Amino acid sequence: MKINHLLGVRLAILVVVVATGLQGCAMVPGQDTYGMRDRSSVEVPVKSASGETVPENIDVQEITADLIIRQARERDAFSRASVGIAAPAYGDYLLGPGDIINVIVWDHPELTIPAGEFRSAEASGTLVGEDGNIFFPYVGVLHVDGLTVSQLRQELITKLSRWIENVQLDVRVAAYRSKRVYVVGEVNKPGLQPINDIPMTVIEAVNRAGGFTVEADHANITLTRDGTTYRVDLQALYEEGAVSQNVLLRHGDVLNIPDRQLNKVFVLGEVREPGSFVMNKRRKTLAEALGDAADLEKVTSNPNQIFVMRGSTEKPAIYHLNAGSPDALILAEQFPLQPRDIVFVDAADIARWNRVITNILPTFTLLNQASRVDFPLFQGTGN
Repeated sequence: MKINHLLGVRLAILVVVVATGLQGCAMVPGQDTYGMRDRSSVEVPVKSASGETVPENIDVQEITADLIIRQARERDAFSRASVGIAAPAYGDYLLGPGDIINVIVWDHPELTIPAGEFRSAEASGTLVGEDGNIFFPYVGVLHVDGLTVSQLRQELITKLSRWIENVQLDVRVAAYRSKRVYVVGEVNKPGLQPINDIPMTVIEAVNRAGGFTVEADHANITLTRDGTTYRVDLQALYEEGAVSQNVLLRHGDVLNIPDRQLNKVFVLGEVREPGSFVMNKRRKTLAEALGDAADLEKVTSNPNQIFVMRGSTEKPAIYHLNAGSPDALILAEQFPLQPRDIVFVDAADIARWNRVITNILPTFTLLNQASRVDFPLFQGTGN
C-alpha cells in the first residue's frame, strides 16, 4: 500500500508537470503578446467619425517600407498645414487706450512739448485715454482709437489747417501700451510682451522673451485666443520651412511653451535596461529607443515580436516589427516614435518554458521530498 501511495503521488506530480507544460505560455509570469498578434486583446478608447470616444479593438499594423513612406507623407502634409487660426493680416499699428504719442509741429514750439534732459519722450507725450480720445490744442478732443499713425497725422493736419497755414507735423508713438500678448512657460524671460509697430509673430514673441530654455518643447506650443487653444509647431518651421506655423499674434493672446518632460517613450519587455527615455526635440526612432535600452536580451528576447503601442485617443495604433533578420532594423531606424509611445519586446518561447519550469520546480521538489518521508506513527502496522 505504501508503494502504491508513493507511486500515486509521483503520478499526480507528473500530471501537474505535463499540464503545466501544455499551458506554459498562459501560466508564465509577466506579459505576452499572444492575444494581440492581429488585433488588440483589449478595447481601447477610440474617437469615432461622429467625434464620440468609444471602446474598440484596433488592428495591429506591420512596420513595412510602405507604412513608413505613407506616414512620412502624412507628417509633411500636417506640418505644412495652417494652424487654423483666423489671424489678422499684416498692417500698420493701430492706436489704442494707454498708448502715448508725440506730436511735433514745425515752427510752432508752443504746440510741441519737447523732451528734455530730465523728461523722457514718454513723460512728455500725449496719453490716449481709456475712451480712446486725446486732447490737442486748436483741435480739441479727437478720437484716435483704431487709427494708424499716418491716419492720425492726416487728421491733425486737416484740423490745424484752419488755424495754421502750411501745417507741417509728425506723429510718433512714444510708448506702446494698448496691446500686449502674454508669453509663459519655458522661455528665459516669461511675462507680458507689448505689441509695437513690428508685427508680433510667434517667433518674435519668443525672441523678445529671451528665447527658449533647454527644456522647451518647440513642437507643442499652445496659443490661446478668445477661449480657444491652438497648437503651434515651431520645430516644423525651423526644420521644414512650415511658415504657416509662425502665426501673427494679436492683443490678448496667451502663448505657452511647455516643457519636454512629457516627451518620453517607454521601452519594456526583454531588453537589458527597460525604462523611460526623454526625446530630444521629439526625435527618436524605434532603433534609437532600443539602443537606449541597451539592446535586446540575447537569450530571452524574441526579435520577431517587437511592438510599438500608441495610446493617442485621437488615433490609437499598434505596430509590429519582425526583426528576426538584422536588416529589418533598417525599418526600425526609419520608424519615428511619438511622445508616450510604448515599445514592448516579447519573450522567446523557450524563455517562457524555462520560467514555467523555474516556477514549478520548488513545488515539485517539496512534494517529492514529502513523498519519501517515513512517518514513525505508521511504522510496524504491517503493510
